[in-house]
Amino acid sequence: MTGTFINVAAILLGGVVGIFFGARLSEQLKTTVISGMGLFVTALGIQMFFKTENSLIVLGALLIGAVLGEWWRIEDRMESLGGWLERKFVHGGEDQASRFIRGFLAAALLFCTGPMAILGSISDGLSGDYKTLAIKSVLDGFITIAFSSTLGVGVLFATIPVLVYQGGISLLAHQLNTIMTTSMMNEMTATGGVLLTGLGISSLLEIKKIRVGNFLPALAIAPLIVYLLSLFTK
Repeated sequence: MTGTFINVAAILLGGVVGIFFGARLSEQLKTTVISGMGLFVTALGIQMFFKTENSLIVLGALLIGAVLGEWWRIEDRMESLGGWLERKFVHGGEDQASRFIRGFLAAALLFCTGPMAILGSISDGLSGDYKTLAIKSVLDGFITIAFSSTLGVGVLFATIPVLVYQGGISLLAHQLNTIMTTSMMNEMTATGGVLLTGLGISSLLEIKKIRVGNFLPALAIAPLIVYLLSLFTK
């Protein structure tokens, strides 16, 4: 859990810096920075997708994950959580509320869907080695500065799903280690890459609205499909 706490601290620090010093940045610069991150996240997602050993597994995971995500209304619930936090801690008009929720969702999805979150949390939970999460913390800190200067205080509350998600993986690392194989991790990484690409297109570049949050179950479905297929190929 040490790495997760470091990650949360880096996000909070980056958020505070962005909020207090973001006013010194021009709107044009903020927009350009966000667009640059959108391009980077999209390219990173595409690169991650090429980790797949069977693209049909990723497709299947996305389809099943989408059905489960819509059934469980994951994104709606995340928006509801963001709305509750906004009403609790932020007072402003409808535009400010929308900005808060957008910042919360974009940051939470970005920080939770990358392979570093999964691999780093597993390593942290198994052996206490938090080097991967420390590197992720530096990256997240810089991203949060830009995010919070543009999207506001909602970005800070992304630490809640980060703490639950990464902390949960760390606590379950021993059980996961007995199940996860290289192929499972590759398909999970590839699936996460597709989600990152969707995040870049939807929340950062704002090309098309995609309910990326509802695809999150696909991260668990992908390795499950690999496991089920291995039973039939033995």
